Amino acid sequence: MEWFWPEGFLTVLMVGGFALGAFALKLPIAVAMSGAAILGAVAAGFSLPVRHLVEGMFGYLDTILIIASAMIFMKSVERIGLLEGMAAWMIRKFRNTPLFLGFGIMLLIMFPGMITGSSTAAVLTSGALVAPVLVRLGVPSLQTAAAIAMGAIYGMIAPPINLPAMIIGGGIDMPYVGFGLPLLICTVPLAVVTALILITPHLRKGAGDEASLEAELSRMERNPMSFRLFLPLLVLVVLMGGERLFPKVWPGLGMPLDFLLAAASGLLSGVRWNPLETATEAVRDALPVMGILMGVGMFIQIMTLTGVRGFVVVSALAIPAWLLYFSIATSMPLFGAVSAFGSASVLGVPFVLALLGRNEIIVASALSLIAGLGDLMPPTALAGIFAAQVVGEKNYFKVLKHCLVPGLLTAGWGIAVIYGAKAIAGILY
Repeated sequence: MEWFWPEGFLTVLMVGGFALGAFALKLPIAVAMSGAAILGAVAAGFSLPVRHLVEGMFGYLDTILIIASAMIFMKSVERIGLLEGMAAWMIRKFRNTPLFLGFGIMLLIMFPGMITGSSTAAVLTSGALVAPVLVRLGVPSLQTAAAIAMGAIYGMIAPPINLPAMIIGGGIDMPYVGFGLPLLICTVPLAVVTALILITPHLRKGAGDEASLEAELSRMERNPMSFRLFLPLLVLVVLMGGERLFPKVWPGLGMPLDFLLAAASGLLSGVRWNPLETATEAVRDALPVMGILMGVGMFIQIMTLTGVRGFVVVSALAIPAWLLYFSIATSMPLFGAVSAFGSASVLGVPFVLALLGRNEIIVASALSLIAGLGDLMPPTALAGIFAAQVVGEKNYFKVLKHCLVPGLLTAGWGIAVIYGAKAIAGILY
């Protein structure tokens, strides 16, 4: 009967309104989430609480600035041809070593997601870059698309930028500090296994078209590899690494400024590109993700105002332990079909609170991994749809079929990390 309590009714109303706007009305995720927040506030008798809506909208301002600046950095790296050059060099270097080549390509797919925190950015940049190369190396197009989709999700979860973990941390006032190693534990083994399943077996067969492969590699090497081409990446590593290794003496510039300085160093790469045009394109591409975070902020703010957040937390605490793990493995990916960020905010926060007593950083890392699977869930399935597009496949369900085994392994590994959080914490800390 608890769902007939006022908070229970508001929970159903807000989540239902969100799902109705996103699925039935086909509204943008940010608009659907903000609309659900307003619906909940009005139903709870708060009329239109503008102050709370604005406060919630800017609740993730730091994260939004990181996304915008990280996307500018990625676009600058793309404009100078660094990603293409790295991919061509890697393929020439490890062409006769399929095991290392598979791992290297998976890491390359992950890289944009690691920097921007967006699986979509990874699919549309490095994914679109390596797709024709993988096909020419002999990997079937469906397996290529599946590898790109899974690699993009692992990149979104891997450090240094993990937006679902940031959202979960923001919901429980936990700073985004100390997540590096736990996130590597969550993602690196899965990336290796996925490469072994989807990429390496086909590379071993050596069925690629050598002539077309050579033509593609020559096109990718439009800018010769040099030290200056790596300058943006080196600047970023120095700025971020210095702040972490020498916190007492290194100036804390903040991640947005680190990304912008690294992007600006691309002007010294010897390749001509338009900074204003690049920055404009980057911000335009990042707007959907930034809008979602604003919607998430409003949704959480109204959940807190109306008591829905407390109700969800208490309900999660009342779930038996065995059912709690099952609920995590199923509900977070399913809710993530609308938005992995929404799943992290609505479900990730109460699940962390329900698992208090374990290491919260490791638990939040694993929950962000499971929430990331939402990018494979129909009908939105952003990673799957875009990955299918880059290989020219119209039916993205064919791609999702090849993502099934890696996806199940991902959910299982996430639950295993949560279950062993105390033991992992004892090793790491």
